Amino acid sequence: MRLTLATDPSSPSRPNEDFVGVTSGAVILLDGAGTPGGMESGCSHGVAWYTRMLGSTLLAEATQSAAPLTELLTMSIKTVASLHDFTCDLSHPGTPSATVAMLRRTDDSLEWLVLADSVIVIDTGTAEPTVLSDDRIEQVGAPHRAGLDALPNGSPEHAEALRRYIEIMRGHRNREGGFWVASADPLA
Repeated sequence: MRLTLATDPSSPSRPNEDFVGVTSGAVILLDGAGTPGGMESGCSHGVAWYTRMLGSTLLAEATQSAAPLTELLTMSIKTVASLHDFTCDLSHPGTPSATVAMLRRTDDSLEWLVLADSVIVIDTGTAEPTVLSDDRIEQVGAPHRAGLDALPNGSPEHAEALRRYIEIMRGHRNREGGFWVASADPLA
């Protein structure tokens, strides 16, 4: 298996909200869903803390347990929620969250899990690569992105449109008919 990893913060003034962990049998990638400045999250720890805690918990579970990946994600979300449920408002719609991509190889199988808009590409070299994705965020967000996408990045108008877009998307997060991300709700 050949892996190439790279991750940078979305802005030099913000901490990196991504997590990548690799062992000989598992790869875990989390892309934290940051909250723009001026928006409340209900959490004193922040998205970077959340992705590090969830990612390291998932990596440990994926290498120590043979349970299905969905079960490992459920248990890991519960574990991380318990670390800050008495200090943070985990019912807040801006509670830290992340996309998840997990890949685990055992002696005779390959398992994967994709939650939200991360992608896994499997290239065995014998056929066309297989792309594994969860496009529910894109489907839910598409009708609300036109105004945001039309504005220049970095402009005050873009920043305001981004805040409005995030508020709209929060209303669809972790709900039937919406999209699912790893956050405080283990049902994701």
